[in-house]
Amino acid sequence: MKVGVLTGGGDCPGLNAVIRSVVRKGVQEHDFGFVGFRDGWRGALQNNVVPLDVSTVRGILPRGGTILGSSRTNPFKHEDGVRRVRETLAAHDVDALVVIGGEDTLGVATELSRLGISLVGVPKTIDNDVSGTDYTFGFDTAVGIATEAIDRLHTTAESHMRTLVVEVMGRHSGWIALHAGVAGGANVILIPERPFDVDQVCAWVQSRFKINYAPIVVVAEGAVPTDGEMVLRDRTVDEFGHVRLSGVGEWLAREISHRTGTDARTTVLGHVQRGGTPSPFDRWLATRFGLHAIDAVEEGDFGTMVALNGTRIVRVPLGDATARTKKVDLSLYEEFEVFFG
Repeated sequence: MKVGVLTGGGDCPGLNAVIRSVVRKGVQEHDFGFVGFRDGWRGALQNNVVPLDVSTVRGILPRGGTILGSSRTNPFKHEDGVRRVRETLAAHDVDALVVIGGEDTLGVATELSRLGISLVGVPKTIDNDVSGTDYTFGFDTAVGIATEAIDRLHTTAESHMRTLVVEVMGRHSGWIALHAGVAGGANVILIPERPFDVDQVCAWVQSRFKINYAPIVVVAEGAVPTDGEMVLRDRTVDEFGHVRLSGVGEWLAREISHRTGTDARTTVLGHVQRGGTPSPFDRWLATRFGLHAIDAVEEGDFGTMVALNGTRIVRVPLGDATARTKKVDLSLYEEFEVFFG
């Protein structure tokens, strides 16, 4: 059997660990052949395919990013996209695909699976918003990076007695903001799941200044004020219809300064959350996902996604995993409100 591997969407720490794991077990235990599709679904559309073997994946476990490249390409937005994908698979005698991606990449995989293409999904995203799995790899690394940044910002905030607003990633869900905010001792955490009252945020900020403590506000990029709309720098969209987020941090800092008469600055962590070497947990999880994904291929259990359930790796129907976005349970968020203000 020949298996194709692709990585789509935003890059993510741990992608290379999955590729390595899939290829190593596939070659050594099942005698599979492998090819990689360059730049996600774009490679499948453009017949951009590279060979993969054990020597290709040697040494990539600790590397961030993806040796195959990635893109936010949606085959369904391109003329004859499905036909072109099928032709690429046929040209290289690919019997099955291992698709490593988040909600958009796996959403495409779900539709292609329904159209008869044999594939298995592996969930990745720093946002941790793929349903069906307790955690996605990449999330732990992103939280660690954000937490370290918050730790560092505490000292400069205290030195100048100013509010520092830290904007982290999280389009639809606030997992990074909540985990990093709690771990970093933030005084306010704002997530997309709960619209925020700017006056309440300012009240929390002022309560900190009253005890000579400089506040840290952590806000997810998709958080929205109760009396307004999502704050955007521009309205350009990708092939999945998503606008480019970022801007709420700067807007909120201006509002805090204006309403409280105190100094407020913004730090946007942006793509630094995606970069660098994966954490030990993400290497571990990504490796396990890869091992179980290739087992699913060997067993012909297509149209499924590997997932973490407690400490077990299980398989869930791909359609169920991509039907909705996994969001923060508000009862979990409310556990930490005692630390606000």
